[in-house]
Amino acid sequence: MPRSQLAPLRVVLLGCGTVGSEVYRLLGEQAADLAARAGVQLEVAGIAVRQPAKYQDLPGAAALLTTAADSLVTRPDTDIVIELMGGLEPAGTLLLAALAAGKSVVTGNKELLAARGAELHRVARDHGADLYYEGSVAGAIPLLRPLRESMAGDTVRRVLGIVNGTTNYILDKMDTSGAGFAGALAEAQALGYAEADPTADVEGYDAAAKAAILASLAFHTTVTSADVYREGITSVTAADIATARNLGCVVKLLAICERCNGGISARVHPAMIPRLHPLAAVREAYNAVFVEAESAGSLMFYGAGAGGRPTASAVLGDIVAVARNRVAGIRGPEALPYAELPVLPIGDALTRYYVALDVDDRPGVLAPVAEAFARHNVSIKDVRQDGRGDDASLVIVTHTAREAELAATVSDLGAMPAVRAVDSVLRVEGEEEQ
Repeated sequence: MPRSQLAPLRVVLLGCGTVGSEVYRLLGEQAADLAARAGVQLEVAGIAVRQPAKYQDLPGAAALLTTAADSLVTRPDTDIVIELMGGLEPAGTLLLAALAAGKSVVTGNKELLAARGAELHRVARDHGADLYYEGSVAGAIPLLRPLRESMAGDTVRRVLGIVNGTTNYILDKMDTSGAGFAGALAEAQALGYAEADPTADVEGYDAAAKAAILASLAFHTTVTSADVYREGITSVTAADIATARNLGCVVKLLAICERCNGGISARVHPAMIPRLHPLAAVREAYNAVFVEAESAGSLMFYGAGAGGRPTASAVLGDIVAVARNRVAGIRGPEALPYAELPVLPIGDALTRYYVALDVDDRPGVLAPVAEAFARHNVSIKDVRQDGRGDDASLVIVTHTAREAELAATVSDLGAMPAVRAVDSVLRVEGEEEQ
């Protein structure tokens, strides 16, 4: 049948907030272009929201609004379900019902994918439905599809990046203005970069969910957010930022997923990186991700990581891809978790440490400190002492070692009589100088 004679594909929206309303607007404004690209007209057939009265002023939406999301996703004439409501429930139940009914799903729900992605993929596979979710990680940046499709013939060794714009904005302001964490957070909230309750961002939960999705695709292994080691940025101080600057580094919240010791490591935590590293130049609320592969080498993906329009761009791209598959009568490519590599505990990760100690300013202090590192097979790369008298501090940067050995060293340091306090511990990432 000629494409011009194909019946429109009926699309339903679950959620119509910042991203959902932008997707709805673009589906209307760009209808002709989207139809030309997809090979079929896309028709919005319903919008499920909790409070329809809030959206009555959305152009043309009044007749589409409903609270009956469960019937909307399984209606016989529904072709594509777009889920942008977020959260584990009722989104999980609705998407499983849609997939079981053979409806293709486009979602930006990182929390759900990181918790139940394997189940969603299995139901989609069993019922011949597509499951696309480019908008769940790094906003407008095309990242997941390259991992799933473009790099299907390569072996990914490492994924390293900034995947949360809120924390990057806060750390960038701390670096450029000298502000403390509280002041930088307040500025981010005033500008709309941080929520009134910023816990998901500043404690690393958002980045951990994204790391789980990236690791699952990169390493063909089921990884959930519970498998990802997580630390936030609330303990990063202005003194840490200043010391990083003196060391030629900058502090970033990084998502790191890598192959090591026969398994994979997935972690999210603040870390120092050299100012010459490309990620160090990622400013304000932008995201950037490095992918290191055996054949392709190092690839960098950079762009707007959040916001209505950027994320809607990714969602629209998925809708067009799903529509093309429907027209062709096929399912899109899927990254199967055939490898199922073990997810290693944080203690097996290889990293470096920056350790700041408040010490007694007297002869002989450095010797037992150095002995503690040697006892745990940790090699010291750099030692700096700042101040004298009661304000003496010792800053140590290590060579690469196992996380467990580094943590044991720090524990020993905290128990030493000459060490009054372990003021700060940060990991150091980026290539180590030989």
